[in-house]
Amino acid sequence: MTVTQEQPMTYAKMKGIVTFLSALLKGKKVGFSHLLHKVVSSQQHLDTQKLLRRSTKLRRQKEEKAVSSSADTEASQMKPSDFEYLKVIGKGSFGKVLLARHRKQGGYYAVKVLQKQTIIMRREQRHVMAERSVLLKGLEHPFLVGLHFSFQTPNTLYFVLDYVNGGELFYHLQRDGSFPEPRAAFYAAEMAAALGYLHSRNIVYRDLKPENILLDADGHVMLTDFGLCKEDVAIGGIMYTICGTPEYLAPEVLQGHPYSSAVDWWGLGVVLFEMLCGLPPFFSHSKAEMFENILGAALRLPDGLSESARSLLRGLLERDISKRLGRHRDAEELQEHPFFAAINWNDLQARKIEPPFIPKVTGPCDVSYIDPEFTLQPVPAFVSERGQAAAAGEAFPGFSFMKPAEPAA
Repeated sequence: MTVTQEQPMTYAKMKGIVTFLSALLKGKKVGFSHLLHKVVSSQQHLDTQKLLRRSTKLRRQKEEKAVSSSADTEASQMKPSDFEYLKVIGKGSFGKVLLARHRKQGGYYAVKVLQKQTIIMRREQRHVMAERSVLLKGLEHPFLVGLHFSFQTPNTLYFVLDYVNGGELFYHLQRDGSFPEPRAAFYAAEMAAALGYLHSRNIVYRDLKPENILLDADGHVMLTDFGLCKEDVAIGGIMYTICGTPEYLAPEVLQGHPYSSAVDWWGLGVVLFEMLCGLPPFFSHSKAEMFENILGAALRLPDGLSESARSLLRGLLERDISKRLGRHRDAEELQEHPFFAAINWNDLQARKIEPPFIPKVTGPCDVSYIDPEFTLQPVPAFVSERGQAAAAGEAFPGFSFMKPAEPAA
């Protein structure tokens, strides 16, 4: 559900604007001043400056579309047959994630293959394009999965991403039950660094959960799946849309109240609790009961946790947003907390701290840390859709992308 404070534009207003802009952009032989006078007189609440601003915005969108179309044309040279699809390594609501090898370049990638029909049927185009937009920002961070290519065919969308084969945090929690505090602190610190970076780029992640937290072959955290990200939200900015996974929803989101980037710090608190204790803090098999717990149940901290861990969990899982850790100075507040006293944040950012657990993988085709639920599935036929890639699509214009080549050393 989305709440908005802006009054919807009436059909009459929209029709007047469209008439004006069509004449302006198509060069109809109607005098500018006469047409402007006609539109303004019929729309008492729209002044000349608003109309000009809308005209400028439309022209800018047209220019951006032209640039995007150019990028689409270049990237549309990519096609499904450029890759050899080896294993299913994940799945989502709209398709599969596959380990794939580029036939010419030889590199290994995680290829996220989404079926357009399913996306359109569920009206999820906005989230897919949001993920593409966030990935396209060129997020250069050691703990975020990066995009190499995106392209589309008439029926399918393809994200070609960094391949990470150390397993989902979810998989490791299922196997180990919980983690000792030093291991949980290391992962939480890398997550906090990634979230702080996103916030500095005015992006709120909104979907932190163990399934979206991967370990790479060296044991470092990599956040993936940016479909629920919200862009252009300055620290302290407000959002309204209810989205996310039930166990990890912040109370203000669940209540439909305005919320800020502080929802990510609540999410980190839930994941940290799960790493230390084995289950999310307010978990119940009944969703209704779980929602009640998130909104009002006391936070129960098990015996055996250090005082610094208890303090951090209380700070992150604070229902009063004004008191929540990270609300005012974002990641800086977490970096100063005693729970992270052993972390040198500069070394962490430079990946100089040795991870507490290093996956024993023999190479890129080693999928031993990826759930057999995925790897035993056959590669679906639709991922190798024949024919040339589509340069554009009505529902997904500007989707295609090709990462610029690295400059020669």
